[in-house]
Amino acid sequence: MANNFKLYGYRWVVLAVFMFINLTIQMLWITYAPITGPAAAFYGVTDLQIGLLAMAFMIAFIPLSIPVSWVIDTYGFRVAVSIGAVLMGIFGLLRGFAGANYSLVLWSTVGIAAAQPFLLNAWTKVPANWFSIEERATAVGLVTLSNLVGTALGMVLTPILTETISIPNVQLIYGGLAAFSAVLFILFARETPPTPPEPAGSEVRALMLDGLKHAFTVKSFWLYLFVSFIGLGIFNGVTTWVENIIRPRGFTPTDAGTLGALMLVGGVLGAVIIPPFSDKTRKRQPYILAGLILAIPGLIGLAFATTGWLLFVSAFAMGFFLVSTSPIGMQYASEVTQPTPEGTSNGLIQLFGQASVVFVYIMEAMKTPDGSFTPALLLAIGLLVISAVLVTQMKDMQR
Repeated sequence: MANNFKLYGYRWVVLAVFMFINLTIQMLWITYAPITGPAAAFYGVTDLQIGLLAMAFMIAFIPLSIPVSWVIDTYGFRVAVSIGAVLMGIFGLLRGFAGANYSLVLWSTVGIAAAQPFLLNAWTKVPANWFSIEERATAVGLVTLSNLVGTALGMVLTPILTETISIPNVQLIYGGLAAFSAVLFILFARETPPTPPEPAGSEVRALMLDGLKHAFTVKSFWLYLFVSFIGLGIFNGVTTWVENIIRPRGFTPTDAGTLGALMLVGGVLGAVIIPPFSDKTRKRQPYILAGLILAIPGLIGLAFATTGWLLFVSAFAMGFFLVSTSPIGMQYASEVTQPTPEGTSNGLIQLFGQASVVFVYIMEAMKTPDGSFTPALLLAIGLLVISAVLVTQMKDMQR
């Protein structure tokens, strides 16, 4: 009986289709950000209304996160993610068929946004069902990578595609990709392997309500919720307003695209390189702390750099270190809140992270009359310092 557990090669298939569906929804999220001006002209609306198409994802997440976590913990990630996949595929295609009708585009976007919690809140559930404890932060890191790659593809491909085809046709292509990824997930995903990846009884989890109550009694979890709120708020804010941030310093939209791509490439590398070290040492808190501290110089450079090379190096560094904390932090929260279900702890983190949409709005509201985002970036630097101090009070789970 002691050996009645096993790691199956099929776990990588399950993780791959889960990563693909996360990649596609990120493309649908960010697609309008690099073409804000042309999209506003095409639909006959303001830049802020185009920005709302991205913010809708964060806004929709807030009321849906907890109910979706219940679905994940009650019915399993395969059922929950399949629901999100179907919503994403249907409304992704509908947005492509909307033509120049902004209202229909907006409501289609709301439908896509409603799908997102079903995907994001399962980030730790899939590794928990299929991977050993030594691999889980790495698996979450790979899912994080897929999200970043999806964001990068959306930012890079959309401006290129809209040079030769219409905006609705670009959306139709992305919608078709979303539908394809949904079919792949439904066909190939499995809830659990034939035998557990860990010895029986090593991962006993509570019912969701009891687990929710328990999670809120864990001080380290509360601290990490605040840290994730700040970290994702800064990342989403910089991603959303990247062109506006550097425009007053004389940089071009092409520079903005390069900056965004480098920040995301840095994030991809950070999410791949750092979590395996955390898994190997079975330590989470030191890596989260180091990531936040080392991200601060990058954010300072992003705020004040006036030369292209320094701006790009700063963006890469900030992405590398800040994003690397995300998969490690999610696994950390899953461990310190045991026996809270993974879907519940992950859902709470994603909820606080998406609630940082308020930070995206504050950044825009704090810009100076000449369009400078420096005051907002100074606030972000200060909050990142506070977050690092709070992480020093977090404790790793005793193994």
